[in-house]
Formats: sequence, structure tokens, C-alpha cells
Amino acid sequence: MKIHFIGIGGIGISGLAKYMRFSGHEVSGSDMKATHITQRLMDRGITVFIGHDAANIPQGCDLVIHSAIIRQTNVEVVEAKDRGITVLHRRDALNRILKEKKVYAVCGAHGKSTTTAILASIMSGSAIIGAESKDFGSNVRYDGSTDVMLFEADESDGSFLNSNPFCAMVTNAEPEHMEHYHHNIEEFHDAYRRFVEMAPLRVINAEDPFMATLTCDAIRLYPSQDIHNITYILIDDEPYTRFTLKNMGEFEVWGFGEHIAMDAALAILAAVQTMSVAAIRANLLHFKGIKKRFEVIFKGSDRVIIDDYAHHPTEIKATMQSLQTYATLKKFDKIVAIWQPHKYSRTIDNLEAFVSCFEGIDELVILPVWRAGEEPVAIDFAGEFGRYNLILADKIHRNGDVIDIIKDDTVLTTYTKDVIVGFAAGDLTYQLRGTK
Repeated sequence: MKIHFIGIGGIGISGLAKYMRFSGHEVSGSDMKATHITQRLMDRGITVFIGHDAANIPQGCDLVIHSAIIRQTNVEVVEAKDRGITVLHRRDALNRILKEKKVYAVCGAHGKSTTTAILASIMSGSAIIGAESKDFGSNVRYDGSTDVMLFEADESDGSFLNSNPFCAMVTNAEPEHMEHYHHNIEEFHDAYRRFVEMAPLRVINAEDPFMATLTCDAIRLYPSQDIHNITYILIDDEPYTRFTLKNMGEFEVWGFGEHIAMDAALAILAAVQTMSVAAIRANLLHFKGIKKRFEVIFKGSDRVIIDDYAHHPTEIKATMQSLQTYATLKKFDKIVAIWQPHKYSRTIDNLEAFVSCFEGIDELVILPVWRAGEEPVAIDFAGEFGRYNLILADKIHRNGDVIDIIKDDTVLTTYTKDVIVGFAAGDLTYQLRGTK
């Protein structure tokens, strides 16, 4: 088939595009700007147009798939429909792409990318992840020898219900993206219930408040009871967590934190249904983290710069615990957090939790809200976060291997040592790397 993807630069839809290219289809796509994701797509033989234009739809196109943010008024959507081409939202396309697969579908408000990537390091099969696994250097792995698919399922738009789960895995069901569920907690919980009940095999975090209410057959992980002897070590300056899981012995996984041990434990409990514990233990060491999750992008004797995708208070709090462990083991004196809030709605809905999740930080820099298409709303960051050693800035600049904090085109301060971490799902990742 000839398949065209609108919004192909998004991490989720780029994964589908790569997978369909690996599967033998002719793939093209468009996005509003060039990024490292669009470049990687082109490196794999995919034609990518920068900017949306009716002429981007190729002749003989069989199917158009668009990302969640693309509207029906988009010129390429309109052109495809005028030409009688089938146009599908990404979530609806999943029915076609995954319908013949044995899908291990991982969902949850937090930890789903990490858990899916760990599972992909342990098990063979194709994989589509909402982040780049450092194990295989991509968000997609193609294995044409098996129908097993290790898939990060997305609850934000309800698309996890179209993932055809053979094994439904849930890290947690904390309310998030409630606008899709009309701010109705019953509707939100019902979607999770339906997702779990669709699968013949279920692996869940049974200490999540909602997951604990489910009565269906499932492999249940009780982290506080089933995970023991957690210790943190550095191996070649890389963070690792050691833990004992139930009666299966000791495991070692890249990363710091109880949340890392829990993500790994869920992956182990799914994999052990078809694999030996010894093979799982060995394969788990292949996991080296995922991009933009506690990613050390500069490492020196007196400082490190870390990029982290955390953009929800629960995620930031978990990463803060990992940072404190890392700083202690590395004997750094101070942790500086640079936070680019993601979306006005998320920031306002979780403001109290955001204020508390930075506890333990030595200095906090807050950048302007990454709008993600939302209209601006006034938020009193100076007042709400006044308890911290706070700097309100416009942007940062990577100056060699140090970080300048800039307000009104003036450098307010420069960070030259200790732990410097950026929390964001916006463009802060590029600012930290000095590429924007």
C-alpha cells in the first residue's frame, strides 16, 4: 500500500510510520517542522514534506493516517477526502495495524514507555514505543519472524482500546488527560476496565487504587510486598537498581528508583509466562534506558546535565528521588531543576501537586509554559512557588558545557557544576542540548 501520515513527526505516529515501512509499504508523511525524528524517518527511506500542502498526498495513495492534533480542515485531509482516499485518525488505524498481532499492550499514566522498553529488551518480537529505546536506538523494532508485538498503548485519546491486547499491562490508572473523558472519572475508569478485560492475559499494578478494585483474573503485582531488597549502585557511572522479586531471586535494571523496580517487575511477570527466569535476568541487562528519561546528556567530574521528559507531578517526584540518590552516590552538593510547564490546563489542574513535587531541590528555574496549542492563562508562579530558591526565566542557553539562564536577553546566572536537570515535554530538550 501507499500510506501517507499527516503529523508524522510526532513520536507516536512516527512509530507507526516506521513499522509500516518495515512491513513493506510505501510510506510518506508531512509535518510542520523538521526535527531529528523527521530526519530519522528520511534516513529510513520515508519521504517527509515539511509543511502541509494538498500536493503532498502522493498519486495512487491508498490510505491517509493523521495524528490526534490534525484537524479535519487540514488541507491534506481535505485533499485526501476529495480524492476518495480513506482517512483515519491514528487511534482508528491501530485496528488495522495490530489486528493480526499478539499484542503485549502497556498503558498507564506514568511508566508505560519505560515498561514497554524493558519488555522489548527482555522479549523478542516487534516493538512500537512512545520513546526511543537506547537498547536498539529507535522507538520501533521490526521482527518479521513472529506475530508478537510489544506496544505502548495510549490512554490519552482512548486509543488503547484499539490495541487488540493479548496481554493487557497497567502500570497505574492515575487520572490524566481527563478532557478526553469529559472530566468524568467513571468514564475514565470504565475505559481502563474495558482495556484490561479485553485481554486473555493481564498483568497489573494491584496497589493502584483503581486497579485494586478489579475482580477479573490477573497476575497482580503488589510492589510493597513483592519487591524486596532494593539497592542503588553505579556501574561505569551509570545508575542501576537491584531488587528481589517474589521468589524469583535478584534482578538488576538500568535506572534508579522504586518506580524503575516496579516497571521492571511488571515486564518480568509478563515475560515469565513464556520465558525462563534465567533468560529474563540476562536480557534485562540489555535495557539501557530510554531517551529523555533521566538521560545524562553531559557528564563531567564536577557536573552532569540530565534531560527528563517528566511533565506530571507524579513523574517529577519519582525522578527527584532518583536525582537525590544519584547526587549522593556521585557526591554532588546541589541539584538545580529547570522546569518548562507543559500545557496551562495540566499546570492549573495539578498546581498544588506541582508545588510539592520539587521538595528537596536546591534551586528551581521556571520557564514559560509550553502551550501545546492552548490559549494562555495567568498563573502566579512567583507566588505559588515562593518557598523555593526560585528564578523565573525566558529560556536557557547551552554555552559549551554550562547552562546560562536568560531573562529579557540578559544572563541571570550560569550553572557550572553539580546536578542540572531539565523537566519538560516541550522544546527544553533542544535548549539543553544546544540545538535550539
